[in-house]
Order: sequence, then C-alpha cells, then structure tokens
Amino acid sequence: MNDRVLVADDDTNITDVCRRYLERDGYLVSTAKDGLEALALWRSQKPNLIVLDLMMPHKNGWEVCNEIRQTEDIPIVMLTARGEEQDRLMGLTMGADDYLTKPFSPRELVLRVQAILRRMRYVQVKPVAASGHLIKYEGLTIDTAKRIVEIGGQAIELTVTEFEMLSLLASHPDQVFSRNQILSKVWDFSYEGDTTTVTVHIRRLREKIEQIPSNPKYIKTVWGIGYKFAGDGHL
Repeated sequence: MNDRVLVADDDTNITDVCRRYLERDGYLVSTAKDGLEALALWRSQKPNLIVLDLMMPHKNGWEVCNEIRQTEDIPIVMLTARGEEQDRLMGLTMGADDYLTKPFSPRELVLRVQAILRRMRYVQVKPVAASGHLIKYEGLTIDTAKRIVEIGGQAIELTVTEFEMLSLLASHPDQVFSRNQILSKVWDFSYEGDTTTVTVHIRRLREKIEQIPSNPKYIKTVWGIGYKFAGDGHL
C-alpha cells in the first residue's frame, strides 16, 4: 500500500509542484491551503507524513504541529521562508522531524520524505545488548523491535527522529559521534542541512529522557565534537 503524504501550504504553486514530484515517486498526495484544512485532512485521511509550511492562514504551521503532537508523532517536514534561523529552531523545537528552506528543490523534498519514511520501517542500528532487541541502562529501556522507550518503567513518546538518534547513541555506548556523523546516520542520506538540527533534537530528547536535562545522565556532550551515550549504567 502506497504511503500518503499531506502537503500544507497556502501557495498553490508549491503544493502543485510537490504533488507532482511525490506522485511521480508513487506517493498518494493530499494538499491543504491553510492550517484548518491541514488539521481536517490529517484527522480524516491519517497520512504517513506531513509537509507543513510555517506561514499559513487561520492556523500557522507551529499551531498545527503543536496540535498534532498532542496525540501523534507522525513525521513532519517543516517549510520555512528565507532561511530564518529562528523559524527553523522554533519548528524543530515544536516537534518537526526535518525542515526545508524556501526556495527548495522538489527532488530534495522527495529524498527527505523517502528517508524519513524508511526510518519508520527499519531500525538502522544493531543493538549491542545481550537481550535481543532490548537495550537496557539503569532506569532506561529501549525496545528497538517495538520502538518503545521506558524511563523508570514508564513509556514515553518519541518522534521517529528522536527514537533513531537515541537508538544510535545507546547502541554504541561511550562512542563519540560528531554532529555530522549523526546527520549522516540518522537522516539516512547525504544531508545538506546544518548541524543545528542535531543540537535541537538532542535538546528535545534530553527533555524527555533526562531527569535533569541541563545535567544529563545518559546523553553527554563532548565539547567541540558532538555527543556520546554514557555506558557506565549499561545492564
């Protein structure tokens, strides 16, 4: 069954081009011209991924993303204008998995969509824990088969990208990954975005799994390089 992608943008030229390129790659595409229509189509059609413009009538992209994230961690690719860093950071902080800056290549959009949906289906890293698909640390359990993360026995909700980043780091305890390495491994293709994307996702991930995000127990910053997962609590 083909994946369905919802493209929400008030510029019909953009939605038409995105539809054409995505349909050429075999996706079923729906389009919305404002935030309210995007939410209505998300509820009625249950797409597998949403391409969401930030600046839309009635409800903007931040509001739409926030409402969706209350109930579902469906992958979201944000479209931002003029490369404004604050817009990108806000979109990622609100829960977007990726972003594209206008003007963008429709082919690049297709590559991003392919990569994110591929990550939904396959676990990219091999867990090192002896317990099959389980990676266990003190207070933290990651089930890579069921894609479930528990902190102190309590399940927590992670987006697709957050889960893949956590799995990558936790599967290689004490190995230092640069931000560029994380981009390459998690985003699954030659990613041309900036490493701010990784920084924001790490911040969001810490807020969900760390008791004190500013003094993390699991995901450590290696200054000037990147991040590593502390392996001293491995069970």
